[in-house]
Amino acid sequence: MSLTSRVAGPALLLSPVLVFVLALGAPPAIAEDCPAKSTQMDDIIDAINAAPGCDRAMKIFEACEFGASGDVQFGAAVEKKCEGDFLGRLTAPKKQAYRHEMRVCDRKYRNESGTMYLSFTAFCRAEVAQRYSQRARKTAGASR
Repeated sequence: MSLTSRVAGPALLLSPVLVFVLALGAPPAIAEDCPAKSTQMDDIIDAINAAPGCDRAMKIFEACEFGASGDVQFGAAVEKKCEGDFLGRLTAPKKQAYRHEMRVCDRKYRNESGTMYLSFTAFCRAEVAQRYSQRARKTAGASR
């Protein structure tokens, strides 16, 4: 009797193939290639700015991310693109809530070191702006 069967019992004895399949987990999502004309920061920002809407701008950001401090500029471009859908129409309390959510993102990784945390903050902020944009578009679509 093996140690595994004595400790875990027969129910936990797994075939090597099953262990391999479980270790792999779900298949990874296929990432989109960066659609910018190059991986230069200005070209990526141009692609984000040229995106037809907030959601597409976010997809470009995700596809072209650096995973470092350069993402701050990409995230800011996404924020600006998304804010065009809602910022001017927010009531004062909703604008205050939006700013609060952005500050939460700014504080989330403030005590961490490394440029990847700047990227995480940029994504957090862009995601907040995207959510507000999606809500505004949904509300506008429902009122038509």
